[in-house]
Formats: sequence, C-alpha cells, structure tokens
Amino acid sequence: MSQTIRQNGAGKTPPDAPGTTHGITSKGLKRGQLGLLAVVVMGISSVAPAVSLTSSLGPAVNAVGLQLPAIFIVAFIPMILVAFAYRELNADSPDSGTTFTWATKAFGPFVGWLGGWGLLAANIIVLSNLAGVAVDFFYLFLAQLFGNPDLASLTSNKLLNISTCLLFVALAVWISYRGLHATKLVQYTMVGFQVVVLGVFVVMALTQALSGGTPTALAFNWDWFNPAEIATFQQFAGGMSLAVFVYWGWDVCLAVNEETKGGKGTAGKAGTTTAAAVLGLYILVIVATMMVAGIGSEGIGLNNPDNQSNIFTALASPVMGPLAILMSLAVLAGTASSLQSTMASPARSLLAMAHYGALPHRFANVSKRFGSPGFATIVAGLISGGFYAVMKVVSENVLNDTILALGLMICFYYALTAFACTWYFRYSVFSSVRNFFMRLLFPVMGGLVLTLVFLQTAVDSWSPDFGSGSEVFGVGLVFILGVGILALGAVFMVIMAKVRPGFFHGETLRKDTPALVVPD
Repeated sequence: MSQTIRQNGAGKTPPDAPGTTHGITSKGLKRGQLGLLAVVVMGISSVAPAVSLTSSLGPAVNAVGLQLPAIFIVAFIPMILVAFAYRELNADSPDSGTTFTWATKAFGPFVGWLGGWGLLAANIIVLSNLAGVAVDFFYLFLAQLFGNPDLASLTSNKLLNISTCLLFVALAVWISYRGLHATKLVQYTMVGFQVVVLGVFVVMALTQALSGGTPTALAFNWDWFNPAEIATFQQFAGGMSLAVFVYWGWDVCLAVNEETKGGKGTAGKAGTTTAAAVLGLYILVIVATMMVAGIGSEGIGLNNPDNQSNIFTALASPVMGPLAILMSLAVLAGTASSLQSTMASPARSLLAMAHYGALPHRFANVSKRFGSPGFATIVAGLISGGFYAVMKVVSENVLNDTILALGLMICFYYALTAFACTWYFRYSVFSSVRNFFMRLLFPVMGGLVLTLVFLQTAVDSWSPDFGSGSEVFGVGLVFILGVGILALGAVFMVIMAKVRPGFFHGETLRKDTPALVVPD
C-alpha cells in the first residue's frame, strides 16, 4: 500500500536505525464501513448516557452536592481540550492504536506501552461495569414485566448475577466479532431509543417538580452551576473523577479510524461532536433529576444510600409511573449497545500493540470473513468477564468502586495523550495561531487538569473510606484497582521487553515511522 512520511514541522526525518526496515503495513481491518453519523452514534453508544448517569449521579452528588451541574460542566472542559489533541494526532497519524501509537511516537516505546496499558485497563473495567449494570436492570425489567417485585432481588444472588453478567459479555463479544457492520446495525436503534426515553424522563420529571408532585422536589437555582460553591479541593477532585467517567468513551471514534470513510477527518469530527452532544443531554437530565428528587438522604433523594448505585432504578417508577419499564429497557439498550461499541476499543488497541510487536503476534489476527480483530475481541471479553466475577466477590459495591477506579485510568491515559500531542508537534506549535492553541495550549491545559485530578484521587483512594469501604490489608480497593493495575502494567511491560525486544528497541515504531494512509 502507499506510504507517506510526515515532517510536522520537526525538521528532517532522522535516518533509520542500523539493521531496521521502516515502513507501515495494513493491519487487515475492513475499510470504509462507517460514515460520520455512524461513528457519532457509535461514540454516543460507547459513552452510554443512560448507563453512565444511573451509575455516577449518586456518587457524584455525594461528592459535590448541589454543585452537580457545575462539576459536569467543569469536567467537560478538559474532555473537549483532550478531544482537540486527539483530532490533531489522528489527522497526522491515523491508527487504531491511538494512545499507544501516538505516545510511542512522541515519548518512546516504554511510555507508549504504558499508555496502551492504561487504555486497555480502562476499557476492560468499564466493560465489566456495563455488564454489571445490565444485570441489575435486566432483573428489574423482568420484575416490571411480570409484576413480581421479587424478581428484581435476584440480582443480589452472586452466582446468578455473575452468570448473567458473563452471558451479556459473551453476547457482546459475538456481535463485535462479526465486525463493525453488525455493530452499526444494532447501534442506530438502541442509541435512538435510549435518547428518546431520557427525553421523556426529563419532561415528566420537570412536570412533577414544577407541580410539586414529589415531596423532595427542589426549585431550580443558578447557583448549581457555580463550581466555586464546592467546599474543598478534595470534593472537587472526587467529583471530577466521577464526572470524567460519564464523558469517557468518545475516543472509540478514533479507535475505528482505519475503518471509516474519510478516516482522518471523519474520526476527529466525530469525537468532538460526540462530546458536545453528550454534554447537552447530561445537563438536561441532571437538572431535571435534581429538581424532582432533591439531594436528600430520604425517599428518592439522590443521597439516599439505597439509590446511589443505580439512580434510575429508584426514580423510574415515581417519575414515570407505568412508563417506568421504558427506562429499564433504555438502560438495557444502552448497556447492550455500549458493550458492543466499547469492545471495539480494547480489541483494536490489542491489535495495534501486537501489530507493532509490543504483544504476542496472535493478538494481531484479523478475521478473514468479518475483517475484525477476532482473537483480541475474545480475549477482551474473557478478561472483562473475569474481572467482574472477581470484583463481585471482593467488593461490597462493585459498580461504585469500579467507576472510581476507572476515573483514575481515564485521567492517566487521556492526560498522557494530551501531552503526547504537544511533544510530538513541539517544533510546529509556534508556526501559526491555530497550532499554538490546538497543539500547545489546549492539550497542555487539558492534560494538567486531568493530572491533578489523578494525583488527588490516588491520594484520597488510599483510604478504605473512599468508595464502598472495601479494602485489602488496610488499603482502599479503589486505590488497588486504579494505581495497582497501572503498576501491574509496568510489570508486564518489563516481561514484554524481555520477550519481544524489537518494539522496545525502536525497531517497529518510532516518530519517523510513516503514517498509515487513510483516505480523506
């Protein structure tokens, strides 16, 4: 296939190392499967608005109280700044490895490998989280469908819960294995249904709140949007870590850049469009939810411990009445579609890492029939299912702990990608006003904010009081999950450096590696 070498204002391309042959080859992924609309829908699906909100609103309210809308808006700022960095890097070097590939080209193989590990860990954790939410709402749906409340309690049976979760993961793996075309057909219906039901919930919640239909209702107040009202930086960081989670997922738009129509332009536009669309939807739902439920600890209040892990489970019936079953279906639809779309990111990261020699070559296997990274998809599903099973046994609140740990992972690899953008383009950042903002100011600002949130959350999560209270030898489970898994990545990196030294010696991927050519 054709090749090109990009200069990026960096001066002359350095010569290849002795004994190496530089070039880029196709990974075997099927080209031209998705247009702009399909990629945006896939991005929204991966974010999974209904699932993200029902999992995170309770913990976020617990952290920042009435300033819930403010923290979601503030958390969006580093997200959109990082999205600009992704778009710049994708325009230069479109590659399904995203963070792994770009951080390697910017900082070298060791940093790049850790970036790829952070991305993989975040995706694996969220896949297990999505499946866990699906289990809760599946049995709630059955209870509503058959008018038997006892069916909803089946989710507390650990063996049945884990078995159902593994079934959902297996179904998602099966659809994802069949490629993006099969995934796309599922996305349009499920994402559309999810958004419509959230819209219905907003209208009904506002109607009840304004009519005084619930005793916990709050009157709208513009102070909710003032982040300065958050009492401490610790509360701010905790809220940010949770709010960052609900925006996460749009980068799947970049992971499929080799399979889109006009991959460089399409994938970058889809990422920023997805982030902006999700912000608008979130603010509407959050304000309506606060107005109808309040933030108290009684009844349907958002601070009621019985409501915290799944807000819509508590609010659906009081707000929507007989239509509550639609919310259960919406979360189920969002979970199912998100499991499929999110599966694309770790599978393609594993594929890229193996393609460049950073992992065993078997992960680079692509299905000849479907043009998808088949082996990598299966492995991603197996690990995520196994992770959920273990977490369900050791954690008192598996969903809350995994969300908090996921925030650490997201901050780590998003910040690394933002800094990689600035360092990779460092010789061209002052060549134009546009480059100054897009390649220097925006990425650095976004990266610094996420780094501060990462550090503060890591310090706070050492205590078992952070999260569900679960601990291992006195250390909070959230810290062990977030920081411990990143440290485990460093151990695996050392092993891979011994087993597959070529990548770590710069023989397969460097800054001067020609960019993969994706049609404009």
